[in-house]
Amino acid sequence: MALIEFTKGHGTGNDFVLVSDPEGRLDVSPDQIRYLCDRHFGIGGDGFIRAIRSSAHPEGDDRAEWFMDYWNADGTPAEMCGNGVRVYVHFLIAEGLISVDPGDSIAIATRAGIKDVLVDANEYTVDLGGWRLAEERLVTVPGLDVARPGLGIDLGNPHVVCALAHDGELEALELTSAPRLDPVPASGANVEFVVPREPLVTDGIAEVRMRVHERGVGETLSCGTGTAAAALAFRHWGGPGMPDDWRVAVPGGTLLVSMFPVGDIEHVSLSGPAELVYRGSIDLP
Repeated sequence: MALIEFTKGHGTGNDFVLVSDPEGRLDVSPDQIRYLCDRHFGIGGDGFIRAIRSSAHPEGDDRAEWFMDYWNADGTPAEMCGNGVRVYVHFLIAEGLISVDPGDSIAIATRAGIKDVLVDANEYTVDLGGWRLAEERLVTVPGLDVARPGLGIDLGNPHVVCALAHDGELEALELTSAPRLDPVPASGANVEFVVPREPLVTDGIAEVRMRVHERGVGETLSCGTGTAAAALAFRHWGGPGMPDDWRVAVPGGTLLVSMFPVGDIEHVSLSGPAELVYRGSIDLP
């Protein structure tokens, strides 16, 4: 057995097991990741993040010193995590691996490309990059009497967003198992269920409430890229006149999503807190 040091962190309740491995010397298998993320036998988390330099990882990018090696709780690699990348930068700062001041931005390499993270006094803002509409799918989930249409949103990782009529429908959902999607996506998808607030727009900011089933994890208290997908879907449905700033309430808190042009491409950003909860060590089986 190998003893490793870890840190537990979260962003609006979306929690992660983080380890520092700058030179890529740590070999953690998918089975060991499942063990670490198990809430009964391990540490517990929605995902596993290894802090490794881009130069030490085969998927690294020389445009960024650090690569976020992110894995879902079921031991499968994932392209990106909007909450995870904010917590990752907070971890790099706490570990003394980077030195930044409020107002600085740092580039992080991910499997979905480079993500720029702005460090503020109390929160982090990540530029998730461009996005695109994807295939529509029917969504079937216990708690809803009929299948509902879902809009596909690609943010480097796949999402399907389903609009519901009221809070009662949202609260009735049973998300312990993955919603059924038709047609079935080849690599799965995160599925967001969203209800608009009444009124939808106040002082130029729209607000929605969301629950999510994350691919490879299950229902989580928050999903960063999922909140962006939810806001993008509702703006798409609302048409011209919808705002570019959205407040998305999730079970773990509230995140701010904003859309803005970068050249000929529209980008979307995600702002919210990141916290480190505790440190420890554990034997890997």
